[in-house]
Amino acid sequence: MLDKVKKVLKAEADAINAIPIDEQVEKAIQAILQCRGKLFTTGIGKAGYIARKAASTFSTTGTPAAFIHPGDAPHGDIGVLAKHDVLLTFSNSGKTREVIEMVHFARHLGVDTVITICSHADSPLGKESNIVLQLGQIAEPCPLGLTPSASTSAMIALADALALTVMELRGFTKSNFADRHHGGYLGKKSREEE
Repeated sequence: MLDKVKKVLKAEADAINAIPIDEQVEKAIQAILQCRGKLFTTGIGKAGYIARKAASTFSTTGTPAAFIHPGDAPHGDIGVLAKHDVLLTFSNSGKTREVIEMVHFARHLGVDTVITICSHADSPLGKESNIVLQLGQIAEPCPLGLTPSASTSAMIALADALALTVMELRGFTKSNFADRHHGGYLGKKSREEE
């Protein structure tokens, strides 16, 4: 049993370590830094949970962000998007119909910067995006080869890397953190004197 657990952990660590860090990552960071509106994230299923967590991390660290569910977007929620916003999409396959449709409608509302985290730039979602952060082909450690696990670990790690890099480049301070995360243990810790 323990060998099976180790195999899963190794597969997830390998997926994170294999993420290509290239000029597309730099372009994504610059696009987020230069965003004159808000950062919106989207994804569905397991990728949707990652997108929701990414929005929370960005907001906590000084980049106003919110998650839009692709299932709710066509029923009015997409109306929150505006011209100067950036849309960050998550889809391992890059073939998720609801997310692709959301990108089309976001473009109709004037959103001109779409960043996608997916397996390949030549996926349908990749082709609709300005900036594609490729994860590469990831073999899921699931015995069936199906359950998103290594791919979602790679997505969340890359999203965290973006958020924390942007945070540092903004000169975001402990006091700024306390303003946004005043509750709980971290809120108390952020208000402690150095």
